[in-house]
Amino acid sequence: MRMHVDLPFRQRLLPATMLLALAGAAMPNAAERQALFGDLHIHTRLSTDAWGFGTRTSPDDAYRFAKGESIPHPAGYDIQLPRPLDFYAVTDHGEFLGIMSATADPNHPLSEVEGAERFTGEMTYAERLSRYRQHWAHAGANRDLAVIASAWRLTVEAAERHYEPGVLTTFAAYEYTSAVGGNLHRNVFFLGSEVPERPFSRVESPNPEDLWAWMDDLRAEGIDTIAIPHNPNGSNGRMFEMTTFGGKPLDGAYAETRMRNEPLVEVTQIKGTSDTHPFLSPDDEWADFEISPYRIARWALSNPAGSYVRDAYLRGLRLADNRGFNPYRFGLVGASDSHNAGATFDESNFSGKIGVFDGTPKARGSVPVRVGTDDEPAGFARNYYARWGASGLAGVWAEENTRESIFAAFRRKETFATTGPRIAVRFFAGYGFPDDLDRPTLVDDAYGTGVPMGGELVATKEAPEFLVLATADPHGAPLQRAQVIKGWIEGGEAREQVFDVACSDGLLPDPRSHRCPDNGATVDLADCSTTADVGAMELKARWQDPGFDPDARAFYYVRVLENPTCRWSTWDAIRAGTPRRRDLPATIQERAWASPIWVALTPDHCG
Repeated sequence: MRMHVDLPFRQRLLPATMLLALAGAAMPNAAERQALFGDLHIHTRLSTDAWGFGTRTSPDDAYRFAKGESIPHPAGYDIQLPRPLDFYAVTDHGEFLGIMSATADPNHPLSEVEGAERFTGEMTYAERLSRYRQHWAHAGANRDLAVIASAWRLTVEAAERHYEPGVLTTFAAYEYTSAVGGNLHRNVFFLGSEVPERPFSRVESPNPEDLWAWMDDLRAEGIDTIAIPHNPNGSNGRMFEMTTFGGKPLDGAYAETRMRNEPLVEVTQIKGTSDTHPFLSPDDEWADFEISPYRIARWALSNPAGSYVRDAYLRGLRLADNRGFNPYRFGLVGASDSHNAGATFDESNFSGKIGVFDGTPKARGSVPVRVGTDDEPAGFARNYYARWGASGLAGVWAEENTRESIFAAFRRKETFATTGPRIAVRFFAGYGFPDDLDRPTLVDDAYGTGVPMGGELVATKEAPEFLVLATADPHGAPLQRAQVIKGWIEGGEAREQVFDVACSDGLLPDPRSHRCPDNGATVDLADCSTTADVGAMELKARWQDPGFDPDARAFYYVRVLENPTCRWSTWDAIRAGTPRRRDLPATIQERAWASPIWVALTPDHCG
C-alpha cells in the first residue's frame, strides 16, 4: 500500500523550470546551478533512541529550526542556526518509529502497557542512563504497526507542510538501521508525496540488499527514492565489503543495483569523518582528522579497511579492473546525525548529538568533572563523545531550490560535503579549459567541454585537465589550500596521492612535493583568535596529473582546507576557565570534499 499527502495550495506551484518551459523561455542551463546547503540526517522525539536521550521536539520543530527559528535542546537551553538552510530531512529510525513517544502519552493505549511508567517524569542523569538501556527492549516488545504508520504519516505531513520551493526544500525520509557486525545504517529519501504506508526497517530484514529490492519495487510503482549510507567509519569494514551481505562474490547486477539505489555516501558527521584513516593513507598528512575509532555505542574498535570512502573507491577500481564492474562509484555529502532535531555546525557553539548525554561540556568530557558524583556521566564522555565534532553539511549544485532539482543533483552526484562551513566547491575534468580562470564564462565553458564532479570522463591518451573552484564561507575562516586526491591501481596494487593544486596568499605548490608552503596561519589558544589577513576567499586551479597513465583507471576528488581554527573542546575549556584536554586536538582545519570524477579510456557503465 502507498500513502499520498496533499500539498497545501501554495506548494502546488509548478517548478520554475516547468513554468519557463510553458512560457517558452529558455530553460536554465547547467552553468546557472547554485550551491545549496542542507542537512539530510536529523532525529526527533519519534526516534526511540532520541526519546531516550531526552529529546521532545517534533519534525515540525526540526523544520522550523532549519528555517532559522530557535528550538529547545534537551539539556535545557535553546539552539538556533545563524543562517537558515536550503534543504532538510527528518530521518527518524524506522523500526520503532513513534513507539516511545506514544508510550509516554497518557491518552495512548501504549501508556497502559507494563513498564511504561519508567519512561515518563523527571530523572537524574544516572536514572536516565539506566532507563535508556531499558527503552529498546520496551520498544521492541511493543512494536505496534499502527503506531509506526501513524508516526510515519506525521513525518511525511511535516515535510509537506514545510516544503517551500525557493526557501526550504524538505524530503520525506527515515533511517534504516541494520547493524550486523557494524553500522550499516542508511537514510532513505522520497522524491515526492507518494510514499509507502510504513518504512522498511531492519525488523523486516537486516540485509541492505532487501532494502534495495523494496526500493526497486517502489520505483516500479512510480515512487522514486534513494538511500544514503550513514557515515561508514563505524561499520567495522562491512559498509564496503568485497562480498555481498551473505558472503557471496559480488557481480555486475549487485553493482548496478547498489548504484541505482545508493548514488551517495555520507562522508562526515558528528560521529567523525570517513574520508580516510591514517592506517589506510599513511602518506596523507591530513588523514588523521576527527577520527572516531569506535563502533556505535560500543568500546569495540571499528576496522578501518572497508569503512572509509577512499578505500572504497580503490576497491571499486580493483573490481572494475579484474571483473568489469564497480559498485563504489558514489558521490559525497555531509550531515549531522543530530538527535536534538537540529545541529549548529559550529565548533564555537557545539551542542552535542545525543540530548542530555552530551549536551554540556561536562557530559561530553571536554571539561573536568567530580569523580564519583552525578557530574561524572561515564567513561563514554571522556573517551567516546569527546571524539565527536560539529560536522557536517551536504552541498549540491542545483538549478533551483526544489525537490526535483535537488534530487536530480543527488542522482548525477553533483554534490559535495563540508564539516560545517558553507564552503562551495566545483570540480570538472575535460580538455581545452580556458587559461583565464577569471573569465566570466568559465563555468559555462567547463560544463560545455568537460564533466562535472560525480561523472565519468572517457579519456584520450592525453592527460585530461582538471578545473578546481572553491569559495570560502563568508562567515567562516579563509581557505588555505585546495587539493586533488588521486587513486589508481598499478601492478595490481592500490595507489593514492595527494596534490596541492591551489595555495592561498599568492603561494605556489612545490613541483616536487606537490605541497603548498605554510601560509603562516596560526591560532591563539588563549582566546581562539586567528591570524588576520592570511588565507583566501577563493581558490582556483587548472591542473593536469603529472603521472597520468592512459591505461589505468583512476578517480580524482577535491579536498579544500580552511586555515586552522579552535576545536569545540578548546572553546569549551576556555569558557569554563579550565585547562584544555591535551589528548584532544586543540585546533582543526575545517574542510570540504567534492564528489569524484572517474577517468578511464572506456566507460564503466556502472552508475
